[in-house]
Amino acid sequence: MYGWNGKILRVNLSENKVVVQNYDLDFALKFVGGRGFAAKILWDELKPGIDPFSAENKLVIAAGPLTGLPGPSLGKLVIAAKSPLTGGYGDGNIGSFAAVYLRKAGYDAVVVEGKAKEPVYLYVENENASLLSAEGLWGLTTFQTEAKLKEIHGRNSGILSIGPAGEKLVRYATVVSQEGRAGGRPGMGAVMGSKNLKAVVFKGSLDIPLAEPEEYHSLVSRCYETIRSRDGYDFWVRQGTMMTIEWCQENSVLPTRNFREGMFDFYRLIDGYAMEAAKTKRRGCPNCNMSCGNVVLDSEAKESELDYENVAMLGSNIGLGHLGKVSILNRMADEFGLDTISLGNVLGFAMEATEKGLIRDGIEWGDFRRAKDLVEDIAYRRGLGNLLAEGVMRISQKIGGGSEKWAMHVKGLEVSAYDCHTVPGMALAFATSSIGAHHKEAWVISWEIRTDRAGYTRAKVEKVIEFQRIRGGMFECLVACRLPWIELGFELDWYPKLLKAATGQTLTLEKMFNEVADRIYALIRAFWIREYGNSWSKTIDYPPPRWFEEPLTKGPYKGAKLDQVKFEELLRLYYEMRGWDSRGVPTRATFNRLGLSDVAEELEKYVSLT
Repeated sequence: MYGWNGKILRVNLSENKVVVQNYDLDFALKFVGGRGFAAKILWDELKPGIDPFSAENKLVIAAGPLTGLPGPSLGKLVIAAKSPLTGGYGDGNIGSFAAVYLRKAGYDAVVVEGKAKEPVYLYVENENASLLSAEGLWGLTTFQTEAKLKEIHGRNSGILSIGPAGEKLVRYATVVSQEGRAGGRPGMGAVMGSKNLKAVVFKGSLDIPLAEPEEYHSLVSRCYETIRSRDGYDFWVRQGTMMTIEWCQENSVLPTRNFREGMFDFYRLIDGYAMEAAKTKRRGCPNCNMSCGNVVLDSEAKESELDYENVAMLGSNIGLGHLGKVSILNRMADEFGLDTISLGNVLGFAMEATEKGLIRDGIEWGDFRRAKDLVEDIAYRRGLGNLLAEGVMRISQKIGGGSEKWAMHVKGLEVSAYDCHTVPGMALAFATSSIGAHHKEAWVISWEIRTDRAGYTRAKVEKVIEFQRIRGGMFECLVACRLPWIELGFELDWYPKLLKAATGQTLTLEKMFNEVADRIYALIRAFWIREYGNSWSKTIDYPPPRWFEEPLTKGPYKGAKLDQVKFEELLRLYYEMRGWDSRGVPTRATFNRLGLSDVAEELEKYVSLT
């Protein structure tokens, strides 16, 4: 094969055993890579009902056929497992030199199973792999761990590690690389911790085989030139995703005080211009020429890498209007290995619960010092932090008091940083995301606001599915970053050209969207439904009640909220267009059309199919 290495590294921590598995071109073409590989492996190999923290769970680290090659933002990989936060399929992508060196070491994926007796880390170099003691690393932050491992293995290493939050099984612990790159917000860091796996180190110098090397490199040069020439490139370099703070404020969708409102009085103190004033440098993923990581000095004069999501969730959503202090909370989250989106949700939820008398000795709105203490307490599961480490779904179940109505999650995954009182299309995107309430698969909010903001239309459903096919399907399988396309209009048809030159295989956009992406969405859907069995219903796809029941109280959309009856019609249309039944279960015909008849046969053991 060209493009693909054709090898998956299998690691059994319980048996201290490492083996290599080969796969063929048919598998590669059907699932492509990244999320596709991960979803297939987890569906085939996990039994429903297992504890995500048990040795039976498996962690999949998967690249795609373009990963690690020169080209626009091609330095990413997917990390997946059964999620300890949601109980369903969980994954996240991360941009890191680990992606490049995994591929250059000769592999396309790593599957980790079992549990080590003592803390270990996996070391992989040029088709050789071994498990080494992590005794001197356990307990260190992600920053300290990476520094130590680079001292041992050299700076030309790609490292994925967990911090204390992963070790202590915080349900939204992430995997971190390069002091600010993080991925796997449904608790992939906690899965690593449950296995006593502190880190993974990749080194590699092997060539990735290309079908048409001259054509490939010619395409890459033109790709980079195209991106640099685009209107908006210079401003992107200045602010990256931080420009979104101002845009969200202007459009009344900036999450404020646990998503009560869409506007924050002190947004100017945390926006892209405030960031520029504190900015010291930029960081990016490998092979990227539009880096999005803005590094600032926080109020403790330490470096913190910022983007929109973490600033909104740790700023406006908790009522904190001070970028230097927000940056401290963000840096601490990266050091401890905590997802900043879920963390901002949890802190905002705790502040509201304190206000309503459901949590004693809690935290007031905007209380930075208490927030700082709680971030550490969450990471180490101390005191109130032990409860907050569970995520808002479980916290609300424990404290009661009607708090489930303002626990901002879908399927257990906390909502990322867009308030949806006034944007039903984006609410649908959150509701139907394959991992829970995450924006990465269908960021339709910008298109929606430009077109028909208040409408509950078929066009919105079509756009959500279109974006899911592109963002959650093609990009997550290749594995490539979506930002050149979504931010600068980099044309999608570059990717089939790159793929053809790399692999020699023709995968059209139509095939990637209507076949590969839909196959993977149906497979991940089947994973969720198998876990729920006959208790599965369409209500599992509902966004948080707050958006239906509590209207905005300020700004140009004062009094606005979602209409539940109209939203349910959007959801019905979504199921219909997907080829799913009224419960949101793919039909047998849909599974057959997508080459998943075996999945249908297995799923029918747990739920009836139409």
